[in-house]
Parts: sequence; structure tokens; C-alpha cells
Amino acid sequence: MDSALEFSGIAKNYEGFALRKISFSVPRGYIVGLIGPNGAGKTTLIRLALGLIRSDGGAVEVFGRDPRLAGADIRARIGFVHEAPSFYDYLSAERVGAIMAPFYPAWDQTLFGRLIAEFGVPPRKAVSSLSRGTRTKLAIALALAHRAELLLLDEPTVGLDPVFREELLGRLSALIGDGFTSVLFSTQIVGDLERIADFIVLIRDGRLLFSGPKDDILDHWAVVRAGADLSAELAALGPRGLTTTRQGVEALVEDIDEARRRFGRRALVEKATLEDVFLLCREVSRRES
Repeated sequence: MDSALEFSGIAKNYEGFALRKISFSVPRGYIVGLIGPNGAGKTTLIRLALGLIRSDGGAVEVFGRDPRLAGADIRARIGFVHEAPSFYDYLSAERVGAIMAPFYPAWDQTLFGRLIAEFGVPPRKAVSSLSRGTRTKLAIALALAHRAELLLLDEPTVGLDPVFREELLGRLSALIGDGFTSVLFSTQIVGDLERIADFIVLIRDGRLLFSGPKDDILDHWAVVRAGADLSAELAALGPRGLTTTRQGVEALVEDIDEARRRFGRRALVEKATLEDVFLLCREVSRRES
């Protein structure tokens, strides 16, 4: 499968934090959801993909090339949205677009004008007067106006109203319909990804906990809730996560049919959601720390 972005054994060390041999890819024509709590390393991975920092081990490839060496021609094919977009505050949205346009050979001024109109971004108001959500809408319009082949979205729905958030998710799903555009969507709002992501990557404390098709989780994984007396039996299944609750124990397992056969009426076995995966895998990671 052809990849727009690939991380292979990535390591990055900071004081008090490290990415540890992270490997996953963003295939062309797909949306990959990158989830993890604050401080997990999501933004560090995006900065590596943009070529803004150097890894301490492993390799990053964007369209088959090292983003730090490829330069402007690679960055011109990437659209980036940060959770807190920063602009020169005295400029208008219209002027920001005019400044950005020369950096992107595929820039479409007509598309940019249409997007900011659709998004409700005032074209001539100073950016300083815009709300956080409207500034994010401007950043999204800038990322889409040059028909980027790879979108790197770092918490893009923070501060957006529910109506526009739904519109954005629908727009992203439509974008990948060409089989060419790819999206790496970093977020803690896992409900967004349950709707549109094709693949899920879960990291915590710089470690990769899961990488694979979203449908594998939603179709086959389960949460087993049982009394404390079944703790050892649940642990023997090799669960992805196991935690103690006031009612007993909860386990995240990869085979819902096996769990139902094994426990029958002795436990409550339900299909897992991405929220379950996010929370329970956090628990298993914490015990390993």
C-alpha cells in the first residue's frame, strides 16, 4: 500500500520524555486517527513529519523522502492545521491568503475565497478580532486552498462549534474519495475518529499501544465487565487493558466471540468503542510505566 507518510522506528528524546521506536504509516487515500492524552507525543510526531525537528533514531518519509532534506517542494504538498493557529494579528484573512499563496504552486485563490465565505471568516477583519474557532476555520481554509496531498491536523476541532465540526468531518471524508489525498488527524475527541477514520494509532507516554484498522476494533474487540473473582481468568486472556473498578474489573479483549463463549452469563461482554480503547489502554500503559 502506497504511503504518503511513514514513521519507522522513530525515537526522539527530551528531558523527561521520549518517543520510543514508533512505527506506522498514513496510506494514500485514507484517514489515520492519532489518539493519545496530552503529552503522549502526538505533536512531536507531526513536527517530525513537517521536518521541523530531527529524530534521534529511525526514519521519517513524506512521499518517500526525508522531509528535512526535501525542502519546500515537499512542504508545498502538505496542509497543516494546529490546535491554536498563529498569524500576524494585524493582517486580515484576505491578506494572510495573499502572503501564503506564493509558497504553494497549486494554490487556488478562487477556492480560498469560497472556503472562507462558506466558513464564515470575515475576509477583511484583522485576525486579532477573530474568535479562536474562526481562526481555526481560517487555518483549515489555508490548508485546503492549495489542494494538499497530505493533511496534518493537530487537534483541529478544538474550539469549533458542533455544526462546523460535523461539516469538517464530512469534508475530510469527501477529500479522501479521490484515493490520493491522505489525512493524519490527531485528537483526543475519539468520537470524531469513530465516524471517519480508517486506521487508528494510539500512543501514550511516547509508546505505541496500537496501530491498525479501526474496523478491527469496532467489529471484534470487546469490553468485559466482571466481578473481582474473575480477575485471574481475564488476565489469562492477555487483554489489551485490565483495570479494577468499584464493581470488580474491566478488561479490553480482542475477540468478542471468544469472550462470550468463555464467560457466558458470568460477565457482561459488550462491543468496544474507541473511547473504551482510549481509556483502558491508558490503564495498561500506566501499570507498565
